[in-house]
Amino acid sequence: MHEILGKPAERRLLRGSIDLEKNLREDAPRRYGLDIAAAWAAIGIFAIMAMAVVYLMAPILIPLCLAVVTGLIFGVAAEKLNEFGIPPLPTALLLAGLFGLGLFFLAGLLAEPITQLAANAPDLVRGAYDRITPLFSRLGWLNISQETFQSSGITMEKVLENTGSILGILSSSLTPALLQGMIFFAALVLFLSARLKLRQMIIMAFPRRGQRLTTIRIMNAIDSALGYYFATAALVYGALGVVTALITWGGGLAMPALWGLFAFLSSFVPFLGVTLMTIALATAGVLTHETLMMGLMPALAFFLVHLAMENLVMPAVMGKRLEVNAFIIFTAIIFWTWMWGAAGAMLALPLSIIGMTIADELRPAKRKANKRNLPG
Repeated sequence: MHEILGKPAERRLLRGSIDLEKNLREDAPRRYGLDIAAAWAAIGIFAIMAMAVVYLMAPILIPLCLAVVTGLIFGVAAEKLNEFGIPPLPTALLLAGLFGLGLFFLAGLLAEPITQLAANAPDLVRGAYDRITPLFSRLGWLNISQETFQSSGITMEKVLENTGSILGILSSSLTPALLQGMIFFAALVLFLSARLKLRQMIIMAFPRRGQRLTTIRIMNAIDSALGYYFATAALVYGALGVVTALITWGGGLAMPALWGLFAFLSSFVPFLGVTLMTIALATAGVLTHETLMMGLMPALAFFLVHLAMENLVMPAVMGKRLEVNAFIIFTAIIFWTWMWGAAGAMLALPLSIIGMTIADELRPAKRKANKRNLPG
């Protein structure tokens, strides 16, 4: 090429390409600092408004999100039942009915201990008050004594008087909870029955074949990740509940079965669940035993067992199939707890798994590997 054109022609060609590139840069629209700031401000305003809508629509969005997440977890079971020849609607009714029976059985297990706890609440509060105030009096540097509680206006009589108003608040919130429960079960049945049609509608919304294949791969990955994680976690945390019941029984705490059930349920909320459970066990142990060391032994044993299961058993069972980023999970729990309270804390983990699965499937390296594996 150099021999054919010669140096003068080569310089003219190079100069022409430089001029063409300069003209293209000049014709391209320029973005100044205020334009970029305005674009980011519009994105920020949209994000704030979206968060406000999500917060205000919590009574409707919480049962709907719970229904969708539960339906995704039951997705593998629904596919197996469909393969056996059971139509989608009976499959949805069967799975939703089994889930409702499980919740009813759980409520039946909790009814008697909670009723007994509520009946003994005044005695427990009075005993805790009599047990804790001498401990505070030993800590002179805190300047806290029994007279401090009496002078602050917070007395035992006022706490017992306000018990009725607290129960009234709980009973007034029962009607919205029942309404949200009805929305949840209706949405769960409809989602499970129309699950295949919803998948097909979402897939066909994309015009290109590659986009449709990516959508199918993401949906399958989400179903597999949620189903595998919660099936494995249910087995591991069930064993943790049994061990916790044995720990509380050996530690002399009342209602060990209830402690085991709480340990099982709280483990599905990472970080916050084990923290609250450890604090509750420590408080119950200190109020039960005379010495501080004996009182803290059940909480310490539970914390060590939970730590071993989370860092040894769960990674050994999961392997690298589902790697959960601890910082993302912690941030999601804080955010969704701030948005939706306790329901948000329960939804934080499955929503984080869904988000991380989508991000993992959309990685450039993952897309290239999948393209190489495509037939033809």
